[in-house]
Amino acid sequence: MNNLEIFNKVCGQSSKLVTEKYSTSFSRASTLFQPEIRQHIYNIYGFVRFADEIVDTFHDYDKAKLMEEFEQSYRSALENGISLNPILQSFCLTQKEKNIPQHLVDAFLHSMKMDLGDIKNFNDEKYNEYIYGSAEVVGLMCLKVFVNGDVEEYNRLKPYAQSLGAAFQKINFLRDISADYNDLNRMYFPNVDFSKFSSQAKQQIEADIAKDFAHAFIGIKMLPISSRIAVFMAYKYYINLFKKIRKTKPELLLTKRISVSNARKIYLFGEMVLNKNLKLV
Repeated sequence: MNNLEIFNKVCGQSSKLVTEKYSTSFSRASTLFQPEIRQHIYNIYGFVRFADEIVDTFHDYDKAKLMEEFEQSYRSALENGISLNPILQSFCLTQKEKNIPQHLVDAFLHSMKMDLGDIKNFNDEKYNEYIYGSAEVVGLMCLKVFVNGDVEEYNRLKPYAQSLGAAFQKINFLRDISADYNDLNRMYFPNVDFSKFSSQAKQQIEADIAKDFAHAFIGIKMLPISSRIAVFMAYKYYINLFKKIRKTKPELLLTKRISVSNARKIYLFGEMVLNKNLKLV
């Protein structure tokens, strides 16, 4: 292993560390990917996580400036083939190796910048635009890794990957309503008055999520075995979170963040590992 290979390995380990520290459930599910896939998923997660942290966490800093610097550094890494930012280096290696289209990354960065803009109440058009860029394209980036260059398979599975990404994002919106509405003054769901968040409005959102999940599940069953079990694990985590949210009253969602307990996550993971046959496979 030469020094450049060592450097790239260190960068990949940095992306893996980001995944492990920021999301124990996603990190646990990622161990079910085949080795040739796993590192690429870490690389994608590290990139999208750092961008997301800029807009959601660094409140005492100039977020717009940080996002501009992050994007410029990314584009420079892509052009030059090297970056001393290990997260950007590992992501660019994955983007190049797996032929992740530039328009997917551009759409993601656009949605991140939407969070820094003046739009706080999303209409239908902006809502769909944001979900596509913040979630659906991330699913498509991962799908590029899963199909390993098979364009026909990518096009066949594309709509299902988008549905799964959309379902995950909409659940995140519901889970994070308290912080988004009370702290960040963001209201992603269009035509919903969160000062009078009703059971009917919540049920309409949940029906839309259930439809996304049902469509996504069809595609999960068609994934290559090298990625299918891990994606199904992530699906199961979110289904369990969705069930908890559905049982939670609208007014309570506005005051607390709903989550699946660590014990439940471990149980779900153990169940998956012990039952490799899965009715799914």
